[in-house]
Amino acid sequence: MLGRMIEARHLRVLRAVTRTGSFSAAARELGCTQPAVSQQMKALEAAAGTPLLVRTGREMRPTEAGEALVRHATGILAGLTAAEEEVAALAGLRAGRVRLVSFPSGSSTLVPTAVAAMRAAHPGTRVSLVEAEPPRSVEMLRAGDCEIALAFRYDPVPGEHVAAEDWEADDLVVRPLLTDRLVGLVPEGHPFADAEEVGIGTLAEEPWIAGCPRCRRHLVQVCEAAGFTPRIDFATDDYPAVVGLVGAGLGVAVLPELAVESVRPRGTRAVRVAPAVQREVVALTLPDLARVPAVAAMLDRLAAARG
Repeated sequence: MLGRMIEARHLRVLRAVTRTGSFSAAARELGCTQPAVSQQMKALEAAAGTPLLVRTGREMRPTEAGEALVRHATGILAGLTAAEEEVAALAGLRAGRVRLVSFPSGSSTLVPTAVAAMRAAHPGTRVSLVEAEPPRSVEMLRAGDCEIALAFRYDPVPGEHVAAEDWEADDLVVRPLLTDRLVGLVPEGHPFADAEEVGIGTLAEEPWIAGCPRCRRHLVQVCEAAGFTPRIDFATDDYPAVVGLVGAGLGVAVLPELAVESVRPRGTRAVRVAPAVQREVVALTLPDLARVPAVAAMLDRLAAARG
């Protein structure tokens, strides 16, 4: 039986130390001092009545008891956040906050319209945004670091299983936003620049420019299903860089339509690729958070943003 009451702030500190591996890194993440982190960990271990962390070399690792507490802390902190936001929303959304996490092309296309609509309807609700690709964004949602995560998942390639790094949503509320088709991007003057549609197999001999590791993996799967392995000369997470490299005639690429909308594709032409390749874009939240009016309102604005 625990000797003292465990406080939510102590759980946040434990989770940060476990995630970062040190008191100093946790202090930077939480915006406090290292002694404050150390003092709160001592108070938490006193309340638990057992050590929760052990030093291994330069890294702090959780004990078995620490792992158990971190596991329960995720649900506890998410529940507390939901309770705080719901109480604030009882005043008619005159207060409260919604923290969004989105992948970059969603941040520049869907999010601005949705946040502007939310601010116009509920100016007292604070909306913030940080960027992360899935599955990291989904991990942040489960860890209580945001209320809504925008994520995407590619349709499975025939003959392939879902990639190991893809996210699962069995415990989440999933709000479909749109189906984002991928388009081919070729330089102006390319033989296929004026084509309405290009079979991806016809690009087998081209040098390729690939995106993030997850997108790169999917590109390789799609190309292998078409009978070839792409020669990837350049790889970058930055969509404007992809467009710049294609525009300079250094290769071809396949990008989501949202990504093409988010940049000025100068020097390039977008063409449909066959067979069609697409990804599902969704907004995710936790069941407890979905009942919070501010979160529900933000989900509605995100769903309407594409229209």
